[in-house]
Amino acid sequence: MSIRALSRWRGGVIVGAAAATLAAAGVVGAHLAAADTPPATGQVTLTATMAVSGTFDGANRRFIGGGDLGGGGQEEGQDPLFQLADGATLENVIIGSPAADGVHCAGSCTLRNVFWEDVGEDAATFRGTGATVVIEGGSASNADDKVFQDNRGAGGSVTIRDFEVDTFGKLYRSCGNCSTQARRDVVLSNVTATAPGGVLVGINVNFGDTARLSGVTVDGDIGLCDLFEGNDTGDEPEKVGEGPDGTNCVAS
Repeated sequence: MSIRALSRWRGGVIVGAAAATLAAAGVVGAHLAAADTPPATGQVTLTATMAVSGTFDGANRRFIGGGDLGGGGQEEGQDPLFQLADGATLENVIIGSPAADGVHCAGSCTLRNVFWEDVGEDAATFRGTGATVVIEGGSASNADDKVFQDNRGAGGSVTIRDFEVDTFGKLYRSCGNCSTQARRDVVLSNVTATAPGGVLVGINVNFGDTARLSGVTVDGDIGLCDLFEGNDTGDEPEKVGEGPDGTNCVAS
């Protein structure tokens, strides 16, 4: 089923009668619950970043920042609660507040059933050239701006599937003004987004970024894609479009 074929758009958002039609088809929900977090089995306060290589299973414990990691606002340059080495997996973790800068991936990583109750600067940041990132299950709430920040070099991809988000600015943003830029690709599958929210994906069309969205469920005034002209100078990137364009952003 093509979302574009059945809907009318306001800034890339499914609205009005079209939303009701898609809701009946199971594409758009009329009244979605906020992202659910499983009950915490305990709580751990991290006063220094935890380095993870291999697989770390948090057993559904809640992790919060303390000491120098006690921040959780939008200040740039905060340290993460978890630093994942290339190829590492973080699973069954609840990240509470304060969350500092969440999770950093040095390269390829898997985030499985990770739940951010109150996103700090970002929920997770991705780096490395040729890195493949998979976010599977989990949820994020209360992000003032971005949830997932993609600073990767060329190659690889980010896949977000079976994920819930509410109260956010952007679920995914390909860095718009990093000093090193490259094409970045993201795939969203079976993602549920509940208002208040801004837009699911922000990508840089001039660098050839792509976003592929399928099985996306939105409730409220939430856009699917914002299209930007990125740069490597540190300037604020210019927004040049919105909504699926059939080339850089494709929704089905």
